[in-house]
Amino acid sequence: MTVKPSVLFVCVHNAGRSQMAAGFLRHLGGDRIEVRSAGSMPADQINPTAVEAMAELGIDIAGEQPKVLTTDAVQESDVVITMGCGDVCPIFPGKRYEDWELDDPAGQGLDAVRPIRDDIKRRIEQLVSELV
Repeated sequence: MTVKPSVLFVCVHNAGRSQMAAGFLRHLGGDRIEVRSAGSMPADQINPTAVEAMAELGIDIAGEQPKVLTTDAVQESDVVITMGCGDVCPIFPGKRYEDWELDDPAGQGLDAVRPIRDDIKRRIEQLVSELV
């Protein structure tokens, strides 16, 4: 029996980039990869423009809620991908860490969020090919 890899996406508000990344990974990875996302200072709600941008590709993230980053979430994940949360992200030995430098979609219009979304999609496709 193979162990299902787990991925944690972390950004400050857990409202845009990390939610789009988690949505893509759930969509593209299916049940082969466990997906988590969290933020160091979670927002009250998902960025509506990120929801709209993902809906254009048939991926619904509207029901997601920003979650607070916990030490347990990091410890339980094989891969931790940060998106601009800086040094508030806990580091544990034996984990794979990546930092994706992505523009923050907060306060941006749909035309500005689409390229961020598409960049995230490309990175997720690469990640899926490495993990499964």
